[in-house]
Amino acid sequence: MVSPDSLTILKLGGSVITDKRAADGVVRVNEIQRIAKEISGFKGKLIIVHGAGSFGHPQAKKFSLNEEFNATGSIITHRSVKELCRMVVDILNENSICAVGVHPMCCMLADNGRIKTMFLDQINCMLERGIVPVLHGDVVMDSSLGTSVISGDQIVPYLAKQLKASLLGIGSATEGVLDDKSSTIPVITSKNFENVKKHIRGSENTDVTGGMLGKVQEMLDISDSTCTTSHIFDAGKPGNVERFLKGEKIGTAITHEQYDCRF
Repeated sequence: MVSPDSLTILKLGGSVITDKRAADGVVRVNEIQRIAKEISGFKGKLIIVHGAGSFGHPQAKKFSLNEEFNATGSIITHRSVKELCRMVVDILNENSICAVGVHPMCCMLADNGRIKTMFLDQINCMLERGIVPVLHGDVVMDSSLGTSVISGDQIVPYLAKQLKASLLGIGSATEGVLDDKSSTIPVITSKNFENVKKHIRGSENTDVTGGMLGKVQEMLDISDSTCTTSHIFDAGKPGNVERFLKGEKIGTAITHEQYDCRF
């Protein structure tokens, strides 16, 4: 059981809450509603970070934001992911979850594509007063590049380190990290990463942030620096989000060499 005083961070993949195959902005309302119901019984401190899916990746690709600065393209991409966040927050509140959108564009600065600083005082204040901050993959100002695309998978470990989260979950569209036989790899550590890396495929849809491999690498970084275990699991399967929030071991554990050293 998760302690009510500990911080849990839940990432909802863009492929779960949107149709990532769509050219532009198709939201899976029923999936968000189901997930919101599963979250509604959770009583601890919670931060939700969601992916952009078809609300951000197509725009970022169209304007080549990973290759060059484009002010117009940056604004269009930000407006798109901001609209998705609004819909997610509205559904959470409809399910008695006091949630509010926190847009990285307005509180984060990157340098060469990596998070440099982020204003966290308001997030800490929200958590202390029972409000759930909802962040998302976004375009943010970048001191070297002008702007850069910062994925939710980069935001999660950053927040976990800065705010000392105790439980991290990456809700994707698969049962976890799959091997070449489509079986779930139960545990990934720094020791076995090179062996399993060749089995980890990128996203089959438009994704400018690294797909599953990017998720695993970000989670490995935090496990090695903080000894915190993360879980990549299928958030599209009913009940799995609730199971994760209850502290059950689920999907693929991304962890330190000494498994579950955080317990």
